[in-house]
Amino acid sequence: MGRRPGPVQRRPNQPANADTLFRIGSTSKAFVSLSILKLVDEGKLSLDDPVRKLIPEIWFENRWEATDPVRVVDLLEHTTGWDDLHLPEYAKDAKGMTTREGLDYYRHSRISRWPPGTRMAYCNSGPPVAAYIVEKLTGQRFEDYVTQNLFLPIGMKSATYFEQPSPQLTTLYHDDGKTPYRYWNILERPAGAINASANDMAAYLGFYLNRGAVHGQQIMPAADIDRIETPTRTWEAQQGLKAGYGLSNYTSIHDGFVYHGHNGGVEGGLTEMSYLPEYGVGYFYSINSGNGGAFAKIGDAIRAYITRGLTKPPVPAVAPLPADAEQYAGWYEPDSPRNGFMKFIERLGLHRVHFDHGNLMLSNLIGTINDTFVPVGGEQFRYLSKKDPPEPIATAALIAPNAEGRFVFIGGTWKHIPAWFAIAELAFLLWFFLALAAIVLYAPFWLIGGLIKKRRRPAERAIRLFPLIAVLSLAASIAIFMLSSNDLLNRLGNLTIWSFGLYLCTLLFAAASIAGAVALWLARRQPVRKSVRRFSIAVTAALLIATAYLAWWGVIGIRLWA
Repeated sequence: MGRRPGPVQRRPNQPANADTLFRIGSTSKAFVSLSILKLVDEGKLSLDDPVRKLIPEIWFENRWEATDPVRVVDLLEHTTGWDDLHLPEYAKDAKGMTTREGLDYYRHSRISRWPPGTRMAYCNSGPPVAAYIVEKLTGQRFEDYVTQNLFLPIGMKSATYFEQPSPQLTTLYHDDGKTPYRYWNILERPAGAINASANDMAAYLGFYLNRGAVHGQQIMPAADIDRIETPTRTWEAQQGLKAGYGLSNYTSIHDGFVYHGHNGGVEGGLTEMSYLPEYGVGYFYSINSGNGGAFAKIGDAIRAYITRGLTKPPVPAVAPLPADAEQYAGWYEPDSPRNGFMKFIERLGLHRVHFDHGNLMLSNLIGTINDTFVPVGGEQFRYLSKKDPPEPIATAALIAPNAEGRFVFIGGTWKHIPAWFAIAELAFLLWFFLALAAIVLYAPFWLIGGLIKKRRRPAERAIRLFPLIAVLSLAASIAIFMLSSNDLLNRLGNLTIWSFGLYLCTLLFAAASIAGAVALWLARRQPVRKSVRRFSIAVTAALLIATAYLAWWGVIGIRLWA
């Protein structure tokens, strides 16, 4: 998730204890799934119910609604096809807003980009829409329903969705470890607003390990816990792949063990809750820092401790390659981005699938083998690590061809593209980056030369100047984005000098690229050296194609605050 303002928090330099409240971020989402399952058990709805039938007043757009409606299960398994929340939603300080007000504040991210129930793309607005269904069916505020039906029965005595005037609420810090974040009142609270202590989360962890029971009393049927842990909607899940994202619960593999659970992140805070159901052990930890390196080291130490002496699960035997495996050989591009806006970058992460020595090989752009997958039966494969123990479950699959094309699932949904198209994209990328480098390297020579009167060439000035302006504006756009990363939501999710500067720089890039082409056209009959003319044609063409590409994906003139 992200962050934003608020007042009372734990004083700095105070030691944490088992009652200290940490922000658990997206680990909160499971309480939406648990609430929906309770209502399913009571016969009040079905996971397969179309969302529009239940709450027609909540806006979303799905052009496949007649044949592939957004269903309740899609909200929880992140298979709606919607974008993740846009920056204005993340940046909003929503203190006092209701679930409905949060959903109505900014709805443009809820547009299906592909038929629901086919691909998984993490989306923070799905669970809040499901939470609103809970409110409508029960007549209760969602947070009150969770407190009465889950927090208190499970034993989470201090857990809350709201800021509390308590010295036990931890302070979250920037990367320097000194500058605090103010309290962030999340716009769509059910997606990640819970504050909980280690005592709360220990009780919650026990609820999973005991398969829905607390102190011998069955709070929820064990079958509900099984369902939470099982992905069902994506193409690969329908073909039997067990690894993936269930109902706000996903599998992860560490050191040969298969964990279930969920992590969470807010600006200045990271959380993880994971468990091994077959072994009856698990863990929870939170830190009040966004230091991913430290967070990973803590997790490694905890997992090493809780699995000491445990026998790793068996590894599936190697099977022959599927009979149709060679039909899947070729180039693939990512086809399930978390945000449609980012596809202009993600789709350039091309990989080649090929088969060698009975294994599936995934190679990068320059032909280096990145990953190897071993067939384990059917269309499924398990990852073969160079340093870690063999993985005990399949995590990749060849997806049966359908009307949309041929796909594979390897950590995400990848779509097959023609070899000529991949080669053309790679060739243009090389051309573009060479053009950028050439413009920058050439600039000092003609700039310095322009200071010498006899070397001045007015006819060449514009065709060299505009490409340089384009490159500098592109570099400025990237710099603004990088410099905003420590306060991304506030700087880019609102109208600030940072977000407006990014908007202007992208426009300047396009304008300078077009101006360079115009200048080149006007100079066609002027005394321009052949080498300079050829150089200008090559770099200006690259800039124009890049401008058209970025404009197609909505990057030129992008207003992230809007």
